[in-house]
Amino acid sequence: MLNQRGLMKTETKLKMRDGEGSVNFTYLADCEKERNIRMLAEAVLPPGASIGYHRHDNETEYYLILSGTGEVNDDGTVKPVKAGDAMITGDGASHSIKNTGSVPLVFHAVIVTH
Repeated sequence: MLNQRGLMKTETKLKMRDGEGSVNFTYLADCEKERNIRMLAEAVLPPGASIGYHRHDNETEYYLILSGTGEVNDDGTVKPVKAGDAMITGDGASHSIKNTGSVPLVFHAVIVTH
């Protein structure tokens, strides 16, 4: 099935999970029709924006960094991220992500349920 970019659902979330600023999502698939995938989206964080620290139980979230720079809190340890990096959080671990650069931080976010 082809899902054309111009027909994909988009959404802006403010202060997501008590983060700063806004996050723009483009949903790459309608996950209500998929099995074991809760979300498949492209996320764009403007400079200074973040998704707040949160936990993943009974699921794993993958961030695949496409462009920009930022930092993640990887279950209590802050680490830098850049294009080409992947962040994997699951099995009760927690994470957050923040754009620390001067251009948008763009990544694909995939949540797989267990």
